[in-house]
Amino acid sequence: MGLPDLGIDQIKAKVDTGARTSTLHAYHISPFEQGGKTFVRFRVHPVQRRRLPEIECVAPVVAQRHIRDSGGRAEERFIILTTLRIGEDRFEVELTLTNRDQMSFRMLVGRAAIRGKFTVDPGRSFRTGRPIRRKTREFEAKQTGTQRP
Repeated sequence: MGLPDLGIDQIKAKVDTGARTSTLHAYHISPFEQGGKTFVRFRVHPVQRRRLPEIECVAPVVAQRHIRDSGGRAEERFIILTTLRIGEDRFEVELTLTNRDQMSFRMLVGRAAIRGKFTVDPGRSFRTGRPIRRKTREFEAKQTGTQRP
């Protein structure tokens, strides 16, 4: 999976049919106004259990909602609209932004995102292919556009 509008080529996500909305791990979330519209600036660690690469993203805010997490706690979250790539398919999806640092997956894909597009087979994984394993430095360089010796 990827979020091309946010500059994230690859992110491992969990399909969660119990969640209505999709969620992206984000931190240093800060809203700002520009041209009369609200935007949000945030950072993402797209690789599980890694601090690098760190990608800074900016997106327009489409809403703010109270979202209840799996533990039953309500939290006010920013909602953005962005392109989600699953295999060869690309479509727009609403994402809530929250810190998922302690969670196994950096992203959850909720049922609203996949409704009418995919059928979930709980016994199968990596239906679009296994993620490409890259050395951390190579992955960081590709994501940030920097080269390291």
